[in-house]
Amino acid sequence: MISRKEISPVSLTEAYLERIGALDKSLNAFITVPAEQALADARRAEQEIASGHYKGPLHGVPIAHKDLYDVRGLATTAGSKVFFGRIAEEDAHSVARLKAAGSIVIGKTNMHELAYGATGDQSAFGPTRNPWDTDRIPGGSSSGSGVAVAAGLCAAATGSDTGGSIRVPGALCGVVGIKPTFGRVSRHGLVPLSWTMDHAGPMTRTVTDAALMLVAMAGYDARDPACVNRPVPDFTAGLGRGLSGVRVGVDRAWALSELQPDVKAAFEAALGVLGQLKAEIVDISLPRMAEVYDAAIAMQAPEATSLYEDALRSRPQDFGDRVRERLQRGLAVTGLEYAKARHLGELVRRDVEEVFGRVGLIATPTCPVTATNLGQENISMEGEEKPLLGILSHFTRVFNLTGNPAITVPCGFSREGLPVGLQLVGAAWNEALVLQVAHAYEQATEWHRRQSMEVVASRVEAGKP
Repeated sequence: MISRKEISPVSLTEAYLERIGALDKSLNAFITVPAEQALADARRAEQEIASGHYKGPLHGVPIAHKDLYDVRGLATTAGSKVFFGRIAEEDAHSVARLKAAGSIVIGKTNMHELAYGATGDQSAFGPTRNPWDTDRIPGGSSSGSGVAVAAGLCAAATGSDTGGSIRVPGALCGVVGIKPTFGRVSRHGLVPLSWTMDHAGPMTRTVTDAALMLVAMAGYDARDPACVNRPVPDFTAGLGRGLSGVRVGVDRAWALSELQPDVKAAFEAALGVLGQLKAEIVDISLPRMAEVYDAAIAMQAPEATSLYEDALRSRPQDFGDRVRERLQRGLAVTGLEYAKARHLGELVRRDVEEVFGRVGLIATPTCPVTATNLGQENISMEGEEKPLLGILSHFTRVFNLTGNPAITVPCGFSREGLPVGLQLVGAAWNEALVLQVAHAYEQATEWHRRQSMEVVASRVEAGKP
């Protein structure tokens, strides 16, 4: 509509700012909303387009950034008092690329403190609330980004993913989120958590939007030593292709264990849809999945603690209780434990590579459960109380360890009206196939058309928080 001049970037930006003003008091998705700058940028985009300098599908589109992405002139807090007063002097690499594509910064989104948690309700700025039920968690750590997209407070948002931090809130909020291959998108200008497992990527309402965002965000940057110098394909090019000949692997012993009944039903139905679309569902085995979670934590914990060791000793009061406890546990991980975890990680990576010799994708539920209550720390699974953190990232964390591209796409709702996500994982550097299959599934179903923004608006009108 912008390219056809049916709507102006200014009126679009004004509409999003109005929605943020009306609804975000109930959601707490944003930390910073630079309204004047956003409108100035929208006016400039409008003038550029009117003069024939249309830059492409992101030109004049308001996008939010997780508050660990640096945006020049704005605060970057990572949801923590540790970074209060920090103003970014330059844009993160991916922010600069999105700006070059013509996007407008509508704001900085709330997040789980230091990106160190999967619930999204632990932040120095207060909890972010799930737009489908504001008494429940949105998932984390990219909580504000997931909520802002789901509630229609921005057109798209950026997120980061160390153990599932794009995909978990994507699933629990009912939006699309893709973690690209490790090294595809530069992390320069992002507050780090784990040098070996941090990924940057987009969160959107549709798979097409995710592809458009990823094209803009990806690209080589020597300032991130993990960034790989590879050509960036047009990820939208294959979105209309069918699934005939595509083999989708499912480890049923892993993917169908410890699931809430509604999640299991939605996942099995999603596999049925993929089959109807002519994809072949293939049984696979990933034998080390039971060991992966502990190994990933044994790597992530000391890496995270190494970043905050000085502040942890000198300013422990500036960390939230739960994040401080997790950082302190990182001090106890031994070199032997870290080395063994790295070795197991390599074995798992080999296992996954071997599977991709036989199938194009791996499918799992994104999360075994739907959104839980704010403040909840444990959950009953098959009659046993288990830590919620491990449950939420049960299917996501392994692919941070291996670095494979992985997407979540809405695949259903629970009987309580809470979203369920389908995770599709591809071979390294094959985001195109991941997006192709996710798009085909999305277009064959109606889940992405349901909108939480009406749920939020009705609660606000009724005077509920």
